Amino acid sequence: MNKKALIIGTGLGGLSTALRLTSKGYQVEMVEKYHRAGGRLNLLEKGGFKFDMAPTFFSMSYEFKELVDYCNMTMPFEFVELDPLYSVHFEGDKRSYLIYKDLQKLALEFQAIEPDFERKIKGFLKAAGEIFHDTENIVIQRNFNSVAHYLLKLTTVPIKHAPKMFYSMWREMERNFDSFEVKVIFSLVGFFLGATPFDTPAVYTLLNYTEMVHDGYHNVKGGMYKIVEGILQELEKRNVKIHYNTEIVGYTENKGRIQAFTDRSGKAWTADLFVVNADAAGFRGSIMKRPEFSQKQLDSRKWTLAPLTIYLGLDTKVPNMYHHNYFLRRNFEEYAGKIFKNQIKLDKPYYYVNIQSMHNPNYAPEGKECLFILCPVPDLRYKSDWSDSGEIADSIIQDLSERTGFNFQEHTEVKVILSPVQWEEMFGLYRGSGLGLAHDLNQVGGFRPKNKDEKLDNLYYVGASTIPGTGLPMTVISSRLVTERILKDHGIVPKK
Repeated sequence: MNKKALIIGTGLGGLSTALRLTSKGYQVEMVEKYHRAGGRLNLLEKGGFKFDMAPTFFSMSYEFKELVDYCNMTMPFEFVELDPLYSVHFEGDKRSYLIYKDLQKLALEFQAIEPDFERKIKGFLKAAGEIFHDTENIVIQRNFNSVAHYLLKLTTVPIKHAPKMFYSMWREMERNFDSFEVKVIFSLVGFFLGATPFDTPAVYTLLNYTEMVHDGYHNVKGGMYKIVEGILQELEKRNVKIHYNTEIVGYTENKGRIQAFTDRSGKAWTADLFVVNADAAGFRGSIMKRPEFSQKQLDSRKWTLAPLTIYLGLDTKVPNMYHHNYFLRRNFEEYAGKIFKNQIKLDKPYYYVNIQSMHNPNYAPEGKECLFILCPVPDLRYKSDWSDSGEIADSIIQDLSERTGFNFQEHTEVKVILSPVQWEEMFGLYRGSGLGLAHDLNQVGGFRPKNKDEKLDNLYYVGASTIPGTGLPMTVISSRLVTERILKDHGIVPKK
């Protein structure tokens, strides 16, 4: 007899879980609030232009290989490795720094500001690599039954790494490098974790190893949304039905099990088990009404910055820029310390620019260009009014024009601006937080919201705010971990 799983949400975690469960004999049905699958890994189309809405590159590409091997399928998309990884421009400089994986090339980029860079970076990355390989299978690649289980596993991490849990990533940069620019560039990964390099533990320099040595960064041929399209094609072969524009608002339970989730129209969605690919903390509060996940409790937690995103369709090509670009300033410590709580003006923010049609010419009409601009901003706890989002966007575009010498305003045909309010509405992001719960030491591993519900036997969670954490490869790992839970509890369904 078939067992049926209902998956709420079609982000990468939900889609990957659907693949895994159908591979083990489960019948899968999915519901999605938005009109298109993918969650934050989505596609925007306007005026003949296409835009990847949020993720524009990823690391740990081998996690996708694990997924397709697990599901006995061929890879439905093609990786494009980035090298250089990205470009960094500091306000006031006449040049940008290209960040190469080739350390000799990278040393040439920094030769004027960081003497003996190649020796320094090799030592730094060696130490970061040791942390990564000594912790990956202990912290990232496994389930935890309890906080005690997690803490017990941590005791198996080599003791030499312990000091780096108690001082900051920025201090680790200061121990290894002298120049302001190098320290800033290699501490940018701290922002991906939802903190700043000044309060992120130094153990997270392991992310520098993943970007520079272990696997680098990748894009996808034809655009990032090819990941979603490829998985959807495979799910169609497996008779997985997806119902769009369907928002879950409640549930019924009986004897410690979910009977059904109900949508806004009152329809009841039944199954043998349920997997939630909405925010694992926010859903427990808003839908499950758990006191420990009340708005007051959630607001007291640390969350990643929210996205202010700008999408530009241009009537011509952009000269003298790389695909992936960071535009930074000289007030790094002040900005890092104030941006999370909206304590600094957003007239001169830090931002990232991806010229998407350079990788994927089909994203723009011939002779034209499409740009994605991401400005990490305070979430809705600290800035609830985004009526000034257009003004902030215009100041970013003006700043970009001045720094590059190319008039973006003059050549803009299409402009779309999405504030944290819209991101919250579209994808249910708690307070508009872009990457879910942050990753400080009391919100990782066994301290993160569990992927199996605390009270209901047939309810599970997958995605950024449960284990192991945020980012595309992490959500693929999350799908494997939740599937392990489900198979342990419910078993493999024998083939007919």
